[in-house]
Amino acid sequence: MVFFQIQERLPIVWSKDYNVAFCGLQCLYPFDTEKGQHVLQLLKVSGLVKEDNIYRPLEMNEDELLEVHSFDYLQSLKISDNVAKIAEIPLLHFVPNVFVQSSYLKPMRFQAGGTVKACKLALKHGWAINLGGGFNHCSSDHGGSFSPYADMSLAVKSILLDQSNNVRRIMIIDLSSRQGNGHERDLMDIKSVYIFDMYNHTLYPKDEQAKMAISRKVELPSHTEDEVYLRKLRINLLKAFEEFTPDFVLYNAGTDVVEGDDLGELCVSPSGIVARDEIVFTKVRGLQIPIAMVLGTGFVRSSAEIIASSIINLKEKGFLPSKMWER
Repeated sequence: MVFFQIQERLPIVWSKDYNVAFCGLQCLYPFDTEKGQHVLQLLKVSGLVKEDNIYRPLEMNEDELLEVHSFDYLQSLKISDNVAKIAEIPLLHFVPNVFVQSSYLKPMRFQAGGTVKACKLALKHGWAINLGGGFNHCSSDHGGSFSPYADMSLAVKSILLDQSNNVRRIMIIDLSSRQGNGHERDLMDIKSVYIFDMYNHTLYPKDEQAKMAISRKVELPSHTEDEVYLRKLRINLLKAFEEFTPDFVLYNAGTDVVEGDDLGELCVSPSGIVARDEIVFTKVRGLQIPIAMVLGTGFVRSSAEIIASSIINLKEKGFLPSKMWER
């Protein structure tokens, strides 16, 4: 473990309010519902951060959510049965909605707020990491696969609406193991958004309509290993930046591509994920483009350790400087 001397506040976003805990029912889901906290603990052990030198997000309110979500969709979340289907935990159907709101949806609103905050911080620092978010299966009027809020769509639209930041073109790099159909549906008609999506094409959601929004699509078969995965990433990332020059990059760094993740069905090693993130940051930071990273999904308990190792590697390689961004 490499130890760092903590000096300045780093653009890493997290809150204890991210943690999902609904009467123990979260144990029925394979996803580590306290993943961000576990990543932070490992970063603290390494000396990279202290809890008082990171940033805290605010919970997104209804007006902010309505920038993307329909009113009817937000109202539907007040019915526990609807939320149970999104969270894929059937027993939530029997939980009073007041507890569903406080124990599940409120943490998700904080994580969505964290993605928006990370994007704003990245414009100042050149980079930022939200230790949560990446709900890439949620669109304006439909949630799914534990994704109740469209944090990526909300962040992109927030940036584009702010005329003061001079961001006119945004690239989304989605390396979760499953197609990011949520933000693809939301952003389909926005020509200033380029979507790079590399995913296992044999898995959910197989959303053909959403695929029309993908600018560069890399479909992988199940059991793809490091050599093929990293080669395809390098080649297609190079082509993506030849086709489109963004002012900002939003990166969904899902760890569900790791070998042993039964819901991702790919075979990338933990060191392969570290290399993957380094490839992305090498390209984006080398072009002096600000980048915000979100954690996305990861369905093995070792996800936090993999993510922390990757962040530490990025810091060691000089991709996460402490000083403010100078473009």
